Amino acid sequence: MTGLTDPEKDMFKRKIKTREELRAIIGPRPRAKKVIMCHGTFDLVHPGHIRHLIYAKSKADILVTSLTTDQHIGKANHRPFVPESLRAMNLAALEIVDYVVIDENPTPIENLKFIQPDYFAKGYEYNKDGLHPKTAEELATLDSYGGEVIFTPGDIVYSSSRIIESEPPNLATDKLHALMQAEGLTFDGLRDILAKFKGVKVHVIGDTIVDSYTYCTLIGGNTKTPTFSLKFENQVDFVGGAGIVAKHLKMAGAEVKFTTVLGDDALKDYVLKDLQEYGVECDAIIDRTRPTTQKNLFTASGYRMLKVDKVDNRPVSDKTLDQFAKSIAATKAEVVVFSDFRHGIFNGRTIPKLTAAIPPGPLRVADSQVASRWGNILEFQGFDLITPNEREARFSLGDQDSTIRPLALELYQRAKCKYLILKMGERGIITYVAPDPNVRSFLTVDSFTENVVDAVGAGDALLSYASLSLARGGSPVIASILGSIAAAIACERDGNEPIDPSEVLKKLAKVEKQTHYE
Repeated sequence: MTGLTDPEKDMFKRKIKTREELRAIIGPRPRAKKVIMCHGTFDLVHPGHIRHLIYAKSKADILVTSLTTDQHIGKANHRPFVPESLRAMNLAALEIVDYVVIDENPTPIENLKFIQPDYFAKGYEYNKDGLHPKTAEELATLDSYGGEVIFTPGDIVYSSSRIIESEPPNLATDKLHALMQAEGLTFDGLRDILAKFKGVKVHVIGDTIVDSYTYCTLIGGNTKTPTFSLKFENQVDFVGGAGIVAKHLKMAGAEVKFTTVLGDDALKDYVLKDLQEYGVECDAIIDRTRPTTQKNLFTASGYRMLKVDKVDNRPVSDKTLDQFAKSIAATKAEVVVFSDFRHGIFNGRTIPKLTAAIPPGPLRVADSQVASRWGNILEFQGFDLITPNEREARFSLGDQDSTIRPLALELYQRAKCKYLILKMGERGIITYVAPDPNVRSFLTVDSFTENVVDAVGAGDALLSYASLSLARGGSPVIASILGSIAAAIACERDGNEPIDPSEVLKKLAKVEKQTHYE
């Protein structure tokens, strides 16, 4: 739909009807004008679809295209690629198509019974090797009221899935526009929520990590052993882990208290000084038996050569746990964030006590990042928002096989959370907002990253901006969009630095311009 103005799009929308509206328009059988119906996913409208629709239109006066709703598409992972509202618009824009219906049922049988088209057009592939059982059921339905199934001639079968997987087109802005239209949202509305972040009281609890980037030059290698020889150039340190979550929130305008555990070492002093400079109130519990966690990444000529972690992942002591619980119980925050990197604060024993310490009222948010350690997002039960990535979801459910949507739904139901934002890397996010698979309970937002420089910390930016959006009355859709915008900015630069709202506004303006095709 690129290049069309909103009035032009509205002109095509008039073709998109509910099944009740359509039946009232075409009337009951027998009809003066014959009706033919085609049904499919139409994820990407390709030449095979066009040939099929042209042939169908030649057999009747009125061509109705029926498409499967998003929630019933599960034949491939990360599908549908194009959301139903945009798929319907793509079909409505075709001159040969008279009406479009989004089928809320898993198969076209119910709509065939309800609409009773004179003909039902099927592709050549559904009949070339004998009648498929599902096609036989459709044929029986048409026979029951005197309709007829027509098979499109031809021997070339195109596959939307193959086209999508070979080189997925970038439809991020088209999908965003369709989503915002469906939800009645505007870019000004997104900016209004962003402006309300100032003054939100947030309490972050979690593991501090010092992310160090050591830049080197490759001198050579040892001829006797597989050892790289690197010349040290310089080292840059960033406060990461739950610390960067606190900094993101503070930079966005929130008033932030951060409770963490640190060792009694030079890195502790660096962390406290850095957080103080950013205006984060740090409630640091000093544990002299463990080091301040540090992850040092060595790079040479842009290549990541080695990562060395200085960690002690032992669970915190009971005394330290009590200090955390008291700090949480005394909070006056509107949002409480548990930022779990599995470095001693959160585990199966401590999480119930820390969760129970949260007073009534605050928005409860949890993120458990377990890329290289044991941990489980399902240990955070009944939270308002959880934001795992796909790998963490599969780990928690012990499921490496399910496609993404049923996987997300299973996690959503078992976590008993209000909102789930599941991060899918370069494919964006999927957000669940209701446990009932029979209603539209999810939405997707594609990634807005233009050039990935360093994806580390993108999830922390998403968590921060999504949490503040919800705290200020934004819908889960707004939270997903603003969180995705912040994550994209984090991916487009090196190092783990907090995202300024001015950067989000700049990115929003660029996306808005692309969406409106100006």
